[in-house]
Amino acid sequence: MTTRTPRNEGHPYQDPALTPDERTEDLLARMTLEEKAGQLFHTMLTMNADGTPVEAGDPAMVPMSTTDLLEKKNLSHFNLLGSYGVREMALWQNALQERAAATRLGIPVTLSTDPRNAFTDNPGAALNAGAFSQWPEPIGLGAIGDAELVHRFADTIRREYLAVGFRVALHPQIDLATDPRWSRQSGTFGNDARLTGELAAAYIRGLQGDTLGTQSVATMVKHFPGGGPQKDGEDPHFPHGKEQVYPGGMRDYHLAPFKAAIAAGASQMMPYYGQPTGTDWEEVAFGFNKDVLTGLLRDELGFTGIVCTDWGLLTDAEIFGETHVARAWGVEHLTPAERAAKSLDAGADQFGGEQCPELIVELVRSGRITEARIDTSVRRLLREKFVLGLFDNPYVDVDAAERIVGNAEFTAAGEDAQRRAITVLTNHDALLPLTGTPKLYLQGVRQEAAVPYGQIVSDPAEADLAVVRLATPYEERPNRFESFFHSGDLAFSPAELAPLFDLMKTVPTLVCVNLERAAVLPEIAEHAAALLADFGASDTALLDVAFGHVTPQGRLPFELPRSMAAVAASREDVPNDTENPVFPAGHGLTL
Repeated sequence: MTTRTPRNEGHPYQDPALTPDERTEDLLARMTLEEKAGQLFHTMLTMNADGTPVEAGDPAMVPMSTTDLLEKKNLSHFNLLGSYGVREMALWQNALQERAAATRLGIPVTLSTDPRNAFTDNPGAALNAGAFSQWPEPIGLGAIGDAELVHRFADTIRREYLAVGFRVALHPQIDLATDPRWSRQSGTFGNDARLTGELAAAYIRGLQGDTLGTQSVATMVKHFPGGGPQKDGEDPHFPHGKEQVYPGGMRDYHLAPFKAAIAAGASQMMPYYGQPTGTDWEEVAFGFNKDVLTGLLRDELGFTGIVCTDWGLLTDAEIFGETHVARAWGVEHLTPAERAAKSLDAGADQFGGEQCPELIVELVRSGRITEARIDTSVRRLLREKFVLGLFDNPYVDVDAAERIVGNAEFTAAGEDAQRRAITVLTNHDALLPLTGTPKLYLQGVRQEAAVPYGQIVSDPAEADLAVVRLATPYEERPNRFESFFHSGDLAFSPAELAPLFDLMKTVPTLVCVNLERAAVLPEIAEHAAALLADFGASDTALLDVAFGHVTPQGRLPFELPRSMAAVAASREDVPNDTENPVFPAGHGLTL
């Protein structure tokens, strides 16, 4: 394993016998304004598939250069985009740390990651598990509702993250899924504020431990003060979804999980993009909102950790070759430097997804922001590096990483959770559990996964049972980046339903719907021989449940609406607010 050789060995900040506060103050006093400014940015970075640092960048997503970011712009906080081999990730992070050690002050890199232990593959929200253990989406953990399991999950990913060098988790996402249309629901625990708070606390303790230390992964809890009540269920990544509304007056309900997270010791907090409307808060996005970041988060709730904005608030960016405007909702008229100043004034410490420290230098040298204000945020950021032990040994054991990530124990635990989260919605004529070795007709199920359970046939007329897997409907959006955020209509179209109904008339049909959002499925519920919901599960997990090899424990973490008209009439901030739902929140049968 690589051994760190600090460039400035002998300086007090390199002395592990001193306290993190003492080391922080010594280092801060040695930094130039440019070096301080670099700490205020937490941006994306990719790597080459062979584990070497990238210079040309990935033109399919966001162009970037490791040398520019690390050595010229003085950045030391990076969010790794993409999925790679375990050994290659470990080699890359060690190479990155070696380059950081060679800079003037040898400030180590803090690596972060979006969730990467489930099934979602959205470069703006979460990554498919790849080599990591694969669990249900967080909404599935909410369907199980077991705080002990959530702690075990978080402790597992803590060990996997540490093995490859991730020291900040850009999660948990503890928003409440109160609008059925919102695209980010699968990353939440559902719409129950009390349960979400309980699971959030278990999650934070699993990643961080009782106190933050050298074996911790720091949590960046999001999205303060609670994303979810977005106008018409649209997402504020995009201009048409920027408004956050509270027609039911339930602002405090959405805030409750964050109080639990702060009590559990959450190290960092990410405010959402949303622009609150119709409240007593200033009508600017939360990342610029002093009422929320200072008045509420700092002063009222007593949060003392790092506040990092969501990604891309200051400057327009090119994503997949398309220009996306800065999510500077409510302050679109300000220049990027003026936006940065307003965010710092509001109480932010760091800018996510940005790489423009020259703006901070300009603000200080022009007198708009004092260097003392910059020091306040840099002090928080440096201190966490010391507490995490990064200055003493930021390297990982490459061989150990290969043994730890995705090992048999972790993989089995994830698969068990997938099974537990599956929710039985209907079971007409006690079809389930299945017995024997029936003739199976499959749609959306891999044949090789089903072979151990029955005889596979290609003609439904010859089958004893059809097994069909479906995804929650969504509207196609023309923008490539937005296409990853499944939004809009939740109802299956007549064209989608017609062949399914024909199949159901031919053979008893077991339907399993992946509920990344609250699908509208009254017709399917009526006609399917049995209807199940999954929240991220393999075909094997589904078939194990169907054949009674394991007992599903899932309960709906939100209600399933009867129609899109009922959804449109509901209030965005109120849980379970649609008229006459097909299934209420908490529904789930026991086999």
